[in-house]
Amino acid sequence: MSEYSSDATRQTELSGYSSGYPATEPDATQELPPFPRPPLPGPVGGSPGGPGSPGGPGGADLPGEPAPPPPLPPLRRRRRPSAVRNAVEWVGIVVVALLAAFLIKTFLIQAFYIPSPSMVPTLQVRDRVLVNKLSYDLHPVHRGDIVVFKRPPGEAASDPTIKDLIKRVIGLPGDVLEARDGVVYVNDHPLKEPYLPAGAVTLNLPRMTVPLGQYFVMGDNRLDSKDSRSFGPIPKNLIVGRAFVKVWPLSAIEFL
Repeated sequence: MSEYSSDATRQTELSGYSSGYPATEPDATQELPPFPRPPLPGPVGGSPGGPGSPGGPGGADLPGEPAPPPPLPPLRRRRRPSAVRNAVEWVGIVVVALLAAFLIKTFLIQAFYIPSPSMVPTLQVRDRVLVNKLSYDLHPVHRGDIVVFKRPPGEAASDPTIKDLIKRVIGLPGDVLEARDGVVYVNDHPLKEPYLPAGAVTLNLPRMTVPLGQYFVMGDNRLDSKDSRSFGPIPKNLIVGRAFVKVWPLSAIEFL
């Protein structure tokens, strides 16, 4: 077959192939079918109020999605406290403080002033001590304790304004006391008294037995102390409490 016939045959095949389609090219002005557009992305979970939305039918929040923060409350101006309110608060504070001080002084701890030299050298004139009023509700009176007690009835006072006395307990109920050669003996044994100054002697103490329920007290200044050697032993109900610390002067604060 010649080259010419091959070209003719090729044209025939092309004609037969294109017979099922329009032989002409489409006009540039011919309207083409619309191209399908993908749907635009909407809000996650669907549109508000519509299908697929959290508030619409079939809607649900996606797991792990943070909830929107709640609205902040409106700011309120702080009211300035009035003068009357301040005055009431201060009055309340003062009343509570006074009540607390009264209760402490009446039932717990009270300060006492030393008016005389009867406890020298342990306590000087104008010293101040704190007295624990609960001590003898918790434990018995001990020999050697420094106690504050009410002035015994019938005891003549050089200063009637002094209602309380302070001395040291020497004899307990049932003890047998006696001074021999200036030394105190308790139940026939010499009493060690390191709180006395060197060379101190105890006089005017004949042999005696302390009555039950009573206590024999003396000042550390044995030569200048009016104590149980003159007005006798004191009953426990006169004891106010135990002096446990000297608080004045500040340079001499110490436990007793």
